[in-house]
Amino acid sequence: MKALIVEDEGIAADRLIQLLKQLDDSIEILENLDSVKSVVEWLQTHTAPDLAFFDIQLADGLSFEVFKQVDISCPIIFTTAYDQYAIEAFKVNSIDYLLKPIMEVDLQRALDKFKKQNQPIPSVDVSALMNLMQQQNKSYKERFVIKVGEHLKSVLTDEVEIFLSENKATYLLSNDSKKYIIDFTLDQIQEAVDPLSFFRINRKYLIQIDGIKDIITYSNSRLKLKLHHFNADDLIVSREKVAQFKEWLDR
Repeated sequence: MKALIVEDEGIAADRLIQLLKQLDDSIEILENLDSVKSVVEWLQTHTAPDLAFFDIQLADGLSFEVFKQVDISCPIIFTTAYDQYAIEAFKVNSIDYLLKPIMEVDLQRALDKFKKQNQPIPSVDVSALMNLMQQQNKSYKERFVIKVGEHLKSVLTDEVEIFLSENKATYLLSNDSKKYIIDFTLDQIQEAVDPLSFFRINRKYLIQIDGIKDIITYSNSRLKLKLHHFNADDLIVSREKVAQFKEWLDR
């Protein structure tokens, strides 16, 4: 942190510098100025410091005159022996007002206030946040209506162990081992069901997490699954989906 000190009393300036070094040895003192004129000239020719300490009564007037002549963007901690300027001090960009003799505990509090106000705001992944909000607000399909002969049957999504694509048709297999044809593509079902419960392991199968009975390490860094009520030789998590599949299991 780079700091500017504006103080026309040598002893007071030395004490302030000493206290700052004791409290935070990373603070770099850029300059110690003692007049309104010198402060104005310095600010006009230098990059603004991170923080400035301003005494109020300087050799050629009040430090408030500086604010009338230059635009000061950095936070200010005022240091003075007089309390009558407090209201005026907080009309400018002051973060604290310390009375002399400055006590270490008061200076520490002022530095903590400065650091707290200047903490960087964490960056936000807007796209990820929007996706999360959409998922939270989205209502997922709770049941599927199936035609069984001349009858209609309703199967709860939670009771489905697996959706599968077979012979150009789409089926669901329920927890009671019954298999039904449905009027959806696997892509449509994947969009309609809760991604926390269902995972598309390859182009043919969309499985329910509670339907998994066993996971076996398979060739070429793939995984082979066994379900409670369905088994097939190609019930395999494709290599490019293994990492995502493990994250899904371990959420």
